[in-house]
Amino acid sequence: MGLFDMFKSDAGEQMTPHLAFATSLLYMMSADGEIDNEEIGHLLSVLGGQDQGGGVIGVGAQNQKLLDSAVKYRRKHSLDEFLREAAPLLSDAQKMCILLNLIDSSLADGQPEPQEQELFGKFMAAFQVTEERFRPFFEVMLLKNDRSVFTSQSHPKNQPGYQVKLSLS
Repeated sequence: MGLFDMFKSDAGEQMTPHLAFATSLLYMMSADGEIDNEEIGHLLSVLGGQDQGGGVIGVGAQNQKLLDSAVKYRRKHSLDEFLREAAPLLSDAQKMCILLNLIDSSLADGQPEPQEQELFGKFMAAFQVTEERFRPFFEVMLLKNDRSVFTSQSHPKNQPGYQVKLSLS
């Protein structure tokens, strides 16, 4: 045993599906070089927020260790390394959950930046999910995040007779 081997277990590098979920969100949040308040809000909503006092909301105690491990992992590993390690550990449902949350995060501040779109494509490829398969889920997420249906009566989806439908092609 080397002198510093005792610190290896503290590195937060043992990949699990839950850690892959949290780490995925961090990769998306930082894809465009800045982390917006809306993205932090999304992270808190999926990891569980908790009142920290003084008007501050932070990650709930039960998930603080998970977030700390995800931050450590994100700092030490490239996206490609992460995807190679995480993808084989995930079930199909876990992959789809991550993809849906990545889309939600990228839409949280309005429109997905080009870097976020590119990163999402890398996740889809690593998870072996085609655009055709994901399209109906994407349409739901777009509608969920399109708040302009409330602020613009002339929005195409607010026209008389328009019905929301999924394309299941």
